[in-house]
Amino acid sequence: MRKTLLASVAALAVVPALAACTENASDKNGGKGGDARALTVTSSADGCELSAGKAPAGTLTFDVTNTGSDVTEFYLLGSDGLRIVGEVENIGPSLTKKLTVNAPAGDYFTACKPGMVGEGIRAAFTVSPSDDEQETSASDQELIDQAQANYRAYVQDQSGQLLEKTKQFVELYEGGKDDEARALYPVAREHWERIETVAESFGDLDPLTDAREADVDFAAGEKWTGWHRIEKDLWPPAKGYQALKPAARKTYGDDLLKNVTELDRRIQATGADALSYPIDAIANGSIGLLEEVAKGKITGEEEAWSHTDLWDFQANIDGARVAYEGVQPLLENKDAALAKELTTKFAALQKLLDQHRAGDGFVLYTELTQPQVRELSDAVNALSEPLSRLTAAVTS
Repeated sequence: MRKTLLASVAALAVVPALAACTENASDKNGGKGGDARALTVTSSADGCELSAGKAPAGTLTFDVTNTGSDVTEFYLLGSDGLRIVGEVENIGPSLTKKLTVNAPAGDYFTACKPGMVGEGIRAAFTVSPSDDEQETSASDQELIDQAQANYRAYVQDQSGQLLEKTKQFVELYEGGKDDEARALYPVAREHWERIETVAESFGDLDPLTDAREADVDFAAGEKWTGWHRIEKDLWPPAKGYQALKPAARKTYGDDLLKNVTELDRRIQATGADALSYPIDAIANGSIGLLEEVAKGKITGEEEAWSHTDLWDFQANIDGARVAYEGVQPLLENKDAALAKELTTKFAALQKLLDQHRAGDGFVLYTELTQPQVRELSDAVNALSEPLSRLTAAVTS
C-alpha cells in the first residue's frame, strides 16, 4: 500500500492505551451540529472523549478542548497505530485547537496525549466510504499536483543535505575535533528542522534521533541517543558531568548517522515505498513547524546546552514558509484575504528574527533579553492564528 507523507515503514502492534478513549453517548451518529465530519474532542487528565467514533470519508475537523491541567496533544493515527495522519500539539489547559485532515475510508486510531508524553489515550476510529466527497476542479488539481511535486523535491533535497552534513559532523565528533563539531552542529541540524514534521512522522526514528534529555524515561529503561546526547557532550555542564570516552563517542556518533541514513532512505524511496504528499498534509506540516517553534525554540528548551535555538527557530520557519508557499496559489483562489495575511505575517516574523543574526548564524539564546523573547513570541502567536486556518481553507 502506498505510504502517505506521515508514514511509518514498520507496522507494529498498537501499544495498549493508558486509559479508554470514549465516544460521547449524546452524539454517537455524527459530529457537532449534525455535520458528521465535524467532531469534538475533550482531552482530560485521564480521558479522550470524541463526539463520534466514526465519520464519512472526506475532510474531517476535530475541535480539541483540553479540560486537564497539563498541555495536551491530539493525533489521528493510521491503522498500524504509528502512521500520523494528522496532529495538533501544544493545547494548553482550557484551550481549544482544531485539526483538519482529509481522511479516506479505512481504520484509524485517535489519541490524546496529556502532558505530551507516552503513547497516549487511544481508541479505534472508523472512516466509512462516502459518495458525497467534494470534487476538485481541473485547475485546482493542477495547483495541487504542482504543490505536491515541489514539496517532495524540497523534502528530498533537505534530507540529502542533512545526511551529508551529519556524516561530516560525526567524523569531526568521533575524531575529537570539538571546536569544528560545535560550529557544524547547528548548521547540520537546520536541515532536520526544516523537515521536522516529516522526520517526526517516523515514530521509530524520531525519538532515537532528536529526543531531549527531558523526553527520556530513564526509570523505565529508555536509552538516550541522537543529536542532543552528543550536544551535551560537546557543551558539558559545568559540574558533575563525565565526558564520553572515544569508544562511547563512536557508539553515539555511529548510531546518529545510522538513523539519519535510514531516514534519508525512506524519504528518497521510489515506487511502492515512495512517500506521497497530500495537500492537507503539506498545509498541516506548515502549521506543525510553527508549533515546533512555539513549544521549544521560543522557550530555549530545545538546545539546552549549545543554546543554538535560533538556528532551529529559523529552520522551522523556513520549512513552514516553504510548505505554505507551495499551497499559496491554491489558497489565493479560495481565500485571498487569508493568503495576504499569512504572507504579511511570515515577513514580519522573519524581519524580527533577522535582528538577532550574528555573522552566518545567530546570537545564542542566552543573549536574548526577556523583552526580546516576548517580542518573538508575540510574532509567532500573531502568525499562528491565521496559519491554523490554512488546511481548512485549501481543502474546502
